[in-house]
Amino acid sequence: MSIKTKLQNIKLNLLNNITLVAVSKTKPIELLKEVYDQGQRIFGENRVQEMVDKFEKMPKDIKWHMIGHLQTNKVKYIASFVSLIHGVDSLKLLREINKQATKHNRIIDCLIQIKIASENTKFGMSLNDLQLLLKSDELKTFDNIRIKGLMGMASFTIDNHQIESEFRYLKSIFDQIKKKYSDIEILSMGMSNDYKLAIKYGSNMVRIGSHIFGSRKRK
Repeated sequence: MSIKTKLQNIKLNLLNNITLVAVSKTKPIELLKEVYDQGQRIFGENRVQEMVDKFEKMPKDIKWHMIGHLQTNKVKYIASFVSLIHGVDSLKLLREINKQATKHNRIIDCLIQIKIASENTKFGMSLNDLQLLLKSDELKTFDNIRIKGLMGMASFTIDNHQIESEFRYLKSIFDQIKKKYSDIEILSMGMSNDYKLAIKYGSNMVRIGSHIFGSRKRK
């Protein structure tokens, strides 16, 4: 199936208010250009160096999303161009993003990652951590970031009931926080294997890789 057909099939399942992030990690520039030629302008990467390399080689109207776990010492490499950072899970990381954004006279949009999965390998904050963060006096001094919403990754399982429960939980947190903070508008949850469930439970941003680019080779 061609990339054009794959994108068309995915977009048939997306409402107008749902943003598609094409997850291009590990994929060659040639494939990214094919997807770009079909009108896709938002790409997601999970490794800083790979995103920097692709940013330099791809057209400059692309919005690059950092979707992986971001270390504070790597923020400086993407601060000049990154459009949205999905996986923010600490005040320390926000502090560094604000610092690097200030150097480039930019405001960088961020999503707070909430831990909803059962695996210990997944990153993210608890609801209590999130509430403390949003009430933090220090956060109010960060003029070069905007917290635009929440992100979560469901458990890697074939149990749809568990995935639904995790998505439902994140949506409940999103609704709760959105009432208090007017800038909160993005709920990023759902990937290739579960994005339809995520949309059912209120996601308005999905991160899809293998359904567009094909499966990744496992080492």
